[in-house]
Amino acid sequence: MTNISNRKDDHIQLALETRHQSQLGSRFDRLTFEHSGLPELALDDIDIACHFLGRPISAPFMIGAMTGGCNDGELINQHLAEAAEHCHIPMALGSQRAALEQGLAQNVRRWAPNATILGNLGATQLQQSGLDLAKRAVESVDANALIIHLNPLQELVQPNGDRDWNLVLDAIQNCASELSVPVIVKEVGSGIGASTAQKLVGAGVQWIEVAGRGGTSWASIELARNDSTREQQIAAPFVDWGMDTVDLLSQVRSACADVNMIGSGGVRNGVDIAKCIRLGAQMSALAQPFLAPALESSEAVIEKIEILQEQLRWTLFLTASQNLMALRSAPLI
Repeated sequence: MTNISNRKDDHIQLALETRHQSQLGSRFDRLTFEHSGLPELALDDIDIACHFLGRPISAPFMIGAMTGGCNDGELINQHLAEAAEHCHIPMALGSQRAALEQGLAQNVRRWAPNATILGNLGATQLQQSGLDLAKRAVESVDANALIIHLNPLQELVQPNGDRDWNLVLDAIQNCASELSVPVIVKEVGSGIGASTAQKLVGAGVQWIEVAGRGGTSWASIELARNDSTREQQIAAPFVDWGMDTVDLLSQVRSACADVNMIGSGGVRNGVDIAKCIRLGAQMSALAQPFLAPALESSEAVIEKIEILQEQLRWTLFLTASQNLMALRSAPLI
C-alpha cells in the first residue's frame, strides 16, 4: 500500500468523525427565509430542475469531491456514480493523482455513462506536472469538466505537504485556456475570497466553488495524522482558519458579477442548498453528508439525494417560489 493510499484511508475514517467538522459551525443557520403562509402553489408545481455545464440535471446540487486512491475508494465511487446516474445529478471525483500515478483504471463511466462527471487534481500537482497531467485526468474518465482544488492550509499541516505554491496561478491559467473542457477551481474548506476570485477570473476561470469554512476541517484531519508535537503546536491556531461560505457567496458575487459560483462548505441539507442559490450561486455541492451512505450502498446514496431534493422542493414551496429563478428573489432575513 502506498503512502498516498494510507493517507486517503485515514481521510475517509476521520471525515466521518464529528470532531473534524468545523467547531464554529456555519452561518447558514443564522439566515432565515421569510415564511409564506400563502404560497398559492401546489407542491407538484415546484420545479427544481436546471442546467449545469450546458447539461440538464434534476436539481442544483452535486456530489462534491470526496475520495481518491484509498482501499474503499472504488466501492465508494461506484455507489456515488450509480446514484448520480440514477438521479441525474453531477458527481465530482476526489483527487485523481493516485490513480494516474499508479496507472489504475478509473471506472466511473462504467457506472455512470450519462452523468455529468467532474475530474479533479490538486493545483500544486499541475504546477509540478503541467498540462499533460490535466489532459490525462480528463481523458481517463471522459470528464465534462476538471476541478482544480486549492488546499494551501491542508498542505501546510500535512506531513511532507506541498509548500511551494509559486506559479500555481500560471498553471491554472494554462489549463483554463488549453483544456477542451471547463475548469472549476475550488477550495477545500478555507474558502475562496473576493481577491482570489478576481485573480482566477483574470486567468480565464469561469466557475468557482467557494468551499468555505463550516463543514469538514481538513486542517483538523491532517493535524490528527501528524505525530510531530512541534508541528501540532504550530498548526493548532489554524484548525478553524478561513472564511464562512455565507459571507463568501455575497463577497465573490459582488467582486465578480459574471462568474459562475458553486456554494459549498457546511452545506448539510436542502434548505442550505436553497440559501446558496438565493445568495447568488448557480449550484451547490455536498460531500461529507454522502460519505456514510456511500460506504453502505448505491441505494443509500440515492435515498440521501432524494431527501435533499424534497427538502429543496419544500423550501421553494414555503417561500412561494415555483422555480429556482423565483427563489433567487425570495426574502431572506
